[in-house]
Amino acid sequence: MMHSEDQISGAEEEQEQLGRRLRESREYIGLSQEFVAERLGIPRASISAMETGKRKVSSLELKHLAHLYKRSVTSLLGEDTQEEQAEDATVRALFRTARELSEQDRQQLLRFAQFLRQVGHAPQTHDEMTDRT
Repeated sequence: MMHSEDQISGAEEEQEQLGRRLRESREYIGLSQEFVAERLGIPRASISAMETGKRKVSSLELKHLAHLYKRSVTSLLGEDTQEEQAEDATVRALFRTARELSEQDRQQLLRFAQFLRQVGHAPQTHDEMTDRT
């Protein structure tokens, strides 16, 4: 069975997009290619090749990368739903904000998040209550 040029270029495009998401995820949490390569037991050049779309990523490597980057495999593949994307964006915004807080403030934020989880939902803001009228 022959593959058309469109199929091949589509696969290459997907591989490049996966590489971009891998690089962005790694950089977002501040990991070096060297660190990731060490954790996966592969050469740093392999990480670079994955991130530029020049090397395919095995399913096992993808699973390990997702765990290391604290992302789902589906989000790395670009297959997450709009709801998951919105949730990821909120979590990333919280992470960016918390990263800039003092350790004491991060501990307080953690306690508040745990409290909200126990309660079951966050209280409505004034704006949310007035939007319903």
